[in-house]
Amino acid sequence: MAILRIVADLETPDPQATADWYAALFGMEVLMDQGFIVTLGAGGTAPIQLSLASEGGAGTPVPHLSIEVDDLDDTHARAMMLRLDEVYPLTTEPWGVRRFFLRDPQGRILNILSHAD
Repeated sequence: MAILRIVADLETPDPQATADWYAALFGMEVLMDQGFIVTLGAGGTAPIQLSLASEGGAGTPVPHLSIEVDDLDDTHARAMMLRLDEVYPLTTEPWGVRRFFLRDPQGRILNILSHAD
């Protein structure tokens, strides 16, 4: 058996509005829209990973999603321009990542990160 894909399924009362929020921040495109479910994608492939944590590091709560981006500064600037709810500031962590946390429209915490150079 081989895992081909893992998809995060997030419950929301308004799939389109929540999809719009993620698309605006990350530049994602709609891959499927069935009304009750909207699936977004950003192209490319990524390794399949599953993180299990007792805390989020540096005293933060465990985020619901960790999303690695290629340009963290641009993503952070976009989040601030969109006036999104930043719950942990842009920080370079001692374990080699730069990250910040946002809260999405349903209150989920997103860990937006890139690996420090």
